Amino acid sequence: MRSLLVLSGGHPYEAGPFDELLGALGAGEVTHLVHPEGGEADAAEAIRAADALLFYDMAGYSFGEGSVTTRAPSPALRAAITARFASGKGAVAMHHAIAGWAEWPEWHDWLGGQFHYQPGAHGPDSGYRHDVTYEARIVADHPVTRGLPASFPVTDELYLCPVDESALTPLVRAEGFAFNSGNFYSAANAVAGAMFSNEGWEHPPGSNCVAWESRTCPAPLVYLQFGDGPATYANPAVRRMLAQALDYTSGATP
Repeated sequence: MRSLLVLSGGHPYEAGPFDELLGALGAGEVTHLVHPEGGEADAAEAIRAADALLFYDMAGYSFGEGSVTTRAPSPALRAAITARFASGKGAVAMHHAIAGWAEWPEWHDWLGGQFHYQPGAHGPDSGYRHDVTYEARIVADHPVTRGLPASFPVTDELYLCPVDESALTPLVRAEGFAFNSGNFYSAANAVAGAMFSNEGWEHPPGSNCVAWESRTCPAPLVYLQFGDGPATYANPAVRRMLAQALDYTSGATP
């Protein structure tokens, strides 16, 4: 890939190790914009120009005083992403990007899933669990997974949230950990100040798919649930998968 645009912000992460991950991807020019300081107008222009695009943002939220508010993306940003996909140029969404832009339904229709911080018409709020050690099993021969071992160990945060498997092609599944409410904590409880709590919270069993390609986006769109922190950034299999996903979605590989 000749140029890579990375969008981050809206969710804390360790910047040094993440920048080291970006440096190991083999990209040419890397532009890194952070919401909201990067500005959605700046991001919109960069989205049009970049060969490869990585969403590592969780934009559209404001947290404080035990509550959360959401907003939609700017018309310029929405138009830029829509135009990029319509032109056939794709993107990779990583980890907490599945929660971003809660008020942009089309984004989540393309992505095939959504992490919810609050209950609503969609059902209950979603679940999270840090530092889960599991076996990542490759389930598809795909440009994103080629050259990887049939399975490899990962220690990372997992999510329990709606995933529409009819709208995606599974690439990797997490084995050795049950995706049910007893193994996760409530996002709404965390917003209210009760971190690591599932008291009074119920959620139906969820998908163990942790990497996939969208079947509804007009351009290649790959989601990788990997990416909570330095241990995952340094995982050689995750690094290879991310680099291959960026090449694939930018058109560098068939």
